[in-house]
Amino acid sequence: MEIRPGLHRIVAPIPPRFIAMHLFVGPEGALLFDTGVDGSVEGTLLPYLREAGIDPASIRWVVSSHCDFDHTGGNAALKAVAPEAQFLAGAADQLMTENLEVLIAGRYGEFSRADGFDDPASTTAEIRESTRLVGVDRALTGGERIELGGGRVLEILAVPGHSPGHLAVWDPANATLAISDAVLGETVPTAEGSPAFPPTYRDTAAYVDSIARLRGYDAELLLTAHYPVYEANEVTEFLENSLAYTERIDRAIEKHLVGEMSSLELIHDAAADLGPWPREAAEYLIFPMTGNLERLARAGRVAEGWRDGTRTWKWAE
Repeated sequence: MEIRPGLHRIVAPIPPRFIAMHLFVGPEGALLFDTGVDGSVEGTLLPYLREAGIDPASIRWVVSSHCDFDHTGGNAALKAVAPEAQFLAGAADQLMTENLEVLIAGRYGEFSRADGFDDPASTTAEIRESTRLVGVDRALTGGERIELGGGRVLEILAVPGHSPGHLAVWDPANATLAISDAVLGETVPTAEGSPAFPPTYRDTAAYVDSIARLRGYDAELLLTAHYPVYEANEVTEFLENSLAYTERIDRAIEKHLVGEMSSLELIHDAAADLGPWPREAAEYLIFPMTGNLERLARAGRVAEGWRDGTRTWKWAE
């Protein structure tokens, strides 16, 4: 639906969750922020555009917020109906936005060898089936301005943390921040609002810094990919709760890291303090837990080691 003048929120199902794409429309062209999965374009985006009277060819820019498949998987389908559109992505995410196998190995398989954690084979198969990528025409680093005409200018923000090259869009005309997955609250919800899995930020220091910078925009509207629309005081509350969750993980590490433990051992001990998810979903805590442990290691408080080929952590002596 059009939630502000020239700003559309288009919600596509990715059961049991959803993906919200955002379209910024001006007199000289439109910018689409994320394309969902492959089926999101034909199944949700194009019917919405037809009903709204928007020509897909008017989309001049397609910005991938970050490399994850549920944000880039529809890129090839979109390119088929908007062949003149420029595809843009964060420079640090570019390779994983263009190459599916690099994405699977580098993003979803990051913890396989060191920590013994990987997606189930069925999940990897689903990613392959629902993702068709295209080349990136231009890599962005933040600070770029995109003019939609009529004085409407969007600013691209670099907001790393969930991924190294994560981007957001600032729409000053509507005092709106579109942040996709840059900030992830206390749990990622299902479409019905129940907890699905933990917030999967990865670089804790960058994530905390991004939250602080986003708070500085004093946005009236905050648009994410998997959460409700946040307005007015809800914006600050969501950002503050997301920051508080990083501190909650630190407290869980303080409590549960005893002796030398692998990442999964620590997660299994601490999971009940961090969220309501079942064991399989709770193991995705490996993303934020590793980020917090690495931050503690850089501060000299935690030491990284190895035990029988598996990475371990312990308090530094």
